[in-house]
Amino acid sequence: MQFSIASFNVKNLIGPDREYYRFQSYTPEEYAWKRDWMAAQLVDLDADVIGFQEIFEEEALADVVKEASTRARTLNDAVIPARGKAYARKVIFDKLWVTPWDDAALAFAPNSADAGMPGERRPGLAVLSRLGFAGEPEVIQDLAEPVTIPFQPLRGMEGDLDSGSFTLRRLSRPILKVRISVGGTTITLFNCHLKSKLGEYITPTGASFAPEQDLTRYDPVGRALGAMRAAVRRMAEAWVLRREIVAELNAGHPVIALGDFNDGEHAVSSEIISGEVPFKNYSWMLRHDAESYSDRYSAEQHIAITAAVDRARLHSAEKLFVRKSLRDMVYTSAFGGVYESIDQILMSRHFHPDNPDRLADMEYFSVLNDHITDGSHPEAPYNKLASDHGQIKAHLRLRKG
Repeated sequence: MQFSIASFNVKNLIGPDREYYRFQSYTPEEYAWKRDWMAAQLVDLDADVIGFQEIFEEEALADVVKEASTRARTLNDAVIPARGKAYARKVIFDKLWVTPWDDAALAFAPNSADAGMPGERRPGLAVLSRLGFAGEPEVIQDLAEPVTIPFQPLRGMEGDLDSGSFTLRRLSRPILKVRISVGGTTITLFNCHLKSKLGEYITPTGASFAPEQDLTRYDPVGRALGAMRAAVRRMAEAWVLRREIVAELNAGHPVIALGDFNDGEHAVSSEIISGEVPFKNYSWMLRHDAESYSDRYSAEQHIAITAAVDRARLHSAEKLFVRKSLRDMVYTSAFGGVYESIDQILMSRHFHPDNPDRLADMEYFSVLNDHITDGSHPEAPYNKLASDHGQIKAHLRLRKG
């Protein structure tokens, strides 16, 4: 059985004449163009499960999916021969067929910070699944138990000094957790959109904007502090996702985490989500309770530690493809001349080619990125309507038991 998983940051999907951010909205004509473009991308993706980011309204996404299904049927009528024709069973037509999403399940996670105020909207997430859902989707955003991250005093500091802490009570955007049944096995899928790199600036009481936002009085130090706030929040959100992933892995469930990580594969936030890479040989390493130079982990402990680290890791579908194909040409965003992948699909060991007990093999990894232009600013005309992200898709084949 073949199935496919994709991630699609649509960039601000909302109906016409609705101000989502300050002074930003779509005319009916612009909305029609965006719906047309997104429907075409969905047909090209032709994925069984798609995680969407930056969805303001479920109705607008349902509208796009309906249009994509109509296009899929029209395309099938044009290119798929009738069964009675001698060449109808040729394999090529399996590749040309696009399954409409008429019967697909749609789960929408609105942003709990979105009060519907024009100009102050906040985007949510969605997952579209031709395979349906096993159980009810779950939304993670407002934390029942706030995450408080304490910092310990640096070495050499005298006394029991307070080094401060950071507390996270709500994620900037929800995490949508769904379960999907494939060939009798249930996969847990997380769709996320971590805090962006846009700086967080504090507006003083009584002011209408933060001083750092006034570019006529450019404050490089203040703007750097805003970037640091965004990075700390993004890493904290990554840890919340990591905690949920590990809980699923400990329960024995295959896991796929996808979405807009707003960071590359080797960024700290991404590594928090994917987990540690095992050390080459733990028997070289001093034990945690070492009392002498020779107190190192044994060969048996090296094997056990490596297995424990591997069990909790997620692996980049993109990098597995690069390893398989010996080429590296994937990017999903462009800004300031930098082309990189900030949209990712991470998979647990249940999909890793080196695991003899793997659930499925990834046969191919594709990206739709021909539309990416380095406008470098949201106001660049094409960037408003087309997404500023590429769409990624992992093509998987279930292994026979």
